[in-house]
Amino acid sequence: MSDRLLVSTRKGLFHVVRRSGAWSIDHVDFLGDNVTLALSDHRSGKLYAALDHGHFGVKVHRSGDGGWEEVGKPTYPQKPEGDEDKDPWGREVKWDAHRIWSLQAGGADEPGVLWCGTLPGGLFRSNDHGATWEMARSLWDDPLRRKWSGGGADWPGIHSIIVDPRNSKRVWIAVSTGGVWLTEDGGATWKIIGQGMRADYFPPELTHDPISQDVHCLVQCRNAPSRMWVQHHNGIFISDDEAQTFREIRDVGVSTFGFAVVVHPDDPDTAWFVPEIKDEKRIPNAGRLIVTRTRDGGKTFEELTKGLPQQHAYDIVYRHALALDRKGERLAMGSTTGGLWVSEDQGDSWSMISHTLPPVYAVTFG
Repeated sequence: MSDRLLVSTRKGLFHVVRRSGAWSIDHVDFLGDNVTLALSDHRSGKLYAALDHGHFGVKVHRSGDGGWEEVGKPTYPQKPEGDEDKDPWGREVKWDAHRIWSLQAGGADEPGVLWCGTLPGGLFRSNDHGATWEMARSLWDDPLRRKWSGGGADWPGIHSIIVDPRNSKRVWIAVSTGGVWLTEDGGATWKIIGQGMRADYFPPELTHDPISQDVHCLVQCRNAPSRMWVQHHNGIFISDDEAQTFREIRDVGVSTFGFAVVVHPDDPDTAWFVPEIKDEKRIPNAGRLIVTRTRDGGKTFEELTKGLPQQHAYDIVYRHALALDRKGERLAMGSTTGGLWVSEDQGDSWSMISHTLPPVYAVTFG
């Protein structure tokens, strides 16, 4: 099991390590800078960090023998003169990377390939460990892309990227708000999939339209890849056919709204969620921080609370801030109020590492 965590926060990238059975903060990189996401590439051992410098834009850094180095960043093409690219609300879509919202390593047979998703909906691929990036123009130029809209963020964003463990040319992405998309040729062509999800925030004629779906997070069981789980703005959905179709899980017991979901790498029926109250509230129900777990494909759910605050807790856990290690035993979770917890027993109990971090955007096992 991994003994290192990478914690991306509003004020730096925190390295947390486990020594002698205890977790503690080891050091911080980019202290004071807004680190939105980090990736640990198990193929090469390299680390990647995405930074948002606000006025100065996004940057990508890669670890090397001499420490961190700045590499390429996703750059949008020049918008054609006279192109009135507007979202469904009539706002102009600027062709510029506002934020890096996802980083994903390519397949084992593609050692230099990385994928990157951004706001406002650009998908990029690197073939040289992040030194350069190329936009997936077939997706950006698809007429349906102009129907994407912002969810919690002002602009639509690609937050989930999944590379098929059986075939690296097959890649799924999820968009908030824009549904689930699939390429089967390494990004040359794309199609929207994901029938069966429900978007109550759209008019009735669009409620079940795949393009209307505000998918908060999409995950795939590594060793049973036909099974996928979605945490959606309107609930929890499960697929048994590689996200072609979904069915809704309704009897959860607590709120089905949330951002995060992780699935066990070997057991497709076991998944974890962090429920909240949606829309104008966006707080844990009754001020209790809860993780829910199903072991039977969504038929029943357990509330996992041991070690988590159960009074006046207003921790929001973003979609990348719940992590599961590669063996499916350890979980880590960070919150917008600076809390960081680890579970060694699949969520049965939790230990707090810190409650004084900057707002946590993402957590990953390194």
